[in-house]
Amino acid sequence: MSDLVKSVSDAQKKAQVVDVRTGDTVRVYQKIKEGNKTRIQMFEGVVIRTDRKDSLNSRITVRKITSGVGVEKSYLLHSPLVEKVEVVKRGKVRRKYLTFLRERAGKSARLTGKDFDKSINDVHDAAAEAEEIRIKEEARLAAEEKAAAKAAEEAELAAKQAEVEAAHAANK
Repeated sequence: MSDLVKSVSDAQKKAQVVDVRTGDTVRVYQKIKEGNKTRIQMFEGVVIRTDRKDSLNSRITVRKITSGVGVEKSYLLHSPLVEKVEVVKRGKVRRKYLTFLRERAGKSARLTGKDFDKSINDVHDAAAEAEEIRIKEEARLAAEEKAAAKAAEEAELAAKQAEVEAAHAANK
């Protein structure tokens, strides 16, 4: 039974994910579906928690302060809704959970920076890239279809206008 569960969970995992650590400042690109439209939204903040790095349920909690209010979001790294995670800065920390940052504000909430290899962000997921290309192609086709419908409607209106002008000229 456990072999079956393991094989199913391994099939759901992404081929590669970025090595995200506690204290990193990251940008998380997430797919948001609104009605029949899909867009990508970015959330940038400090990783205050990492959980279960090697499992399908690996999760990061990202915190940022917006308009003086702290906002935290948790992301499952292997979720199909998470498009990509990009490490912007790496912070020097000695803990796994940075929950003490919740009580801090301003300069005391800053973490000391540390040099890191920016090539860790070069993670390519072929399936995600193909999905992104497909979404862009669908959007382009929908825009072309809408433009063609608008052009046909304008041509119809121009024909009606010419017909009305011809009838008006005949009555004079």
